[in-house]
Amino acid sequence: MKIIKLSEAQKAINELTYVKEAIKNNEISNYGNNLNIFKQQLETYFSKPNKIVLTNSGTAAIHLALIQLGINENDEVLCQSFTFSASANPICYQKAIPIFIDSEPETWNICPAHLERAIDNRLKLGHKPKAIIVVHSYGMPAKMDEIVKISEKYSIPIIEDAAGAFGSTFNNKHCGTFDEFGVISFNGNKIITTSGGGALICKMEEQQHRANVLATQAKANKPYYHHEELGYNYSMSNIVAGIGRAQMEVLDERILSRREMHKFYTETFKNIEGITVFKEPNNSFYSNHWLTCILIDSEKTGFTNEAFKKELEKHHIETRFLWKPLHLQPVFSNYPYYGNAISEQLFKSGLCLPSGSNLSNKDKDYIKSVIIDFISKK
Repeated sequence: MKIIKLSEAQKAINELTYVKEAIKNNEISNYGNNLNIFKQQLETYFSKPNKIVLTNSGTAAIHLALIQLGINENDEVLCQSFTFSASANPICYQKAIPIFIDSEPETWNICPAHLERAIDNRLKLGHKPKAIIVVHSYGMPAKMDEIVKISEKYSIPIIEDAAGAFGSTFNNKHCGTFDEFGVISFNGNKIITTSGGGALICKMEEQQHRANVLATQAKANKPYYHHEELGYNYSMSNIVAGIGRAQMEVLDERILSRREMHKFYTETFKNIEGITVFKEPNNSFYSNHWLTCILIDSEKTGFTNEAFKKELEKHHIETRFLWKPLHLQPVFSNYPYYGNAISEQLFKSGLCLPSGSNLSNKDKDYIKSVIIDFISKK
């Protein structure tokens, strides 16, 4: 039987055309027309002064941003705890120290109150954090007005991890464009995909140039191989960019499809006590609803998120638990954490549901029938 995936990659129309073009022109490395056009598409989408550096992953883009902000050994970086490990791993690549911050309950993103409390405490301990990594979880914009004020108050730059928030906006401004650096992911489960890849959003050409140098092994501008610093193999290939170029042509359509899936679940659960669909707090927030998530109050429903997950997967409907907070992960367990367990509560009661833009009406009907049948028996 067909498995209904959580967030399956979906091809557009012109991928094969652009990939064939690259092969025909022998542009099958990290240069070529697809890279140029894909970069231009993204720069047009995010508007001036934003500049794009195409990378082989969103993680690489975060790493490049940290390097440009001068993050080094023993520096402290404030990082959202409720997120995927890729948000924090690059901090450790630099031998820096992640300081984990809890979420607030409306957007599930970094809590401004805990963020400022952490900064005040670190300053009292004689450590000024060097950067803030904000994540727009599941496509939901963070409370960027409050976070930017804190950033400006303490002169601490922001890196926006908008890996899953391509197309999301806060106060009509694109996620990823609020401060010095933003990050987008084109992984296979995202709104659009290049099969694997990412982008760093920079404010200045100098930052863009510097990131491109670092991403191509930091080769100096000499007629021979000359290296004065460490570099990385982080550039995107022209073949991959051809896929991204085609996917950009359907981005708006894909965002609307994800938002329609969110409406579907909102309607499905509207009369079911104890299940809350994650939604925007108000009209300042516009989420691409990359993944639609729910919270389950087991005392009201009579079942846990784990039981619901097992039931759906028994019927070949893929789901996923929400992020296990990073401060609870063994690899990060020795680093400081500031919060009051909001992210832990989300992890214990939440679930991500199938949200792909390629789900048919037949798929939706099947998902709804399984959900209603299970709940009616409780």
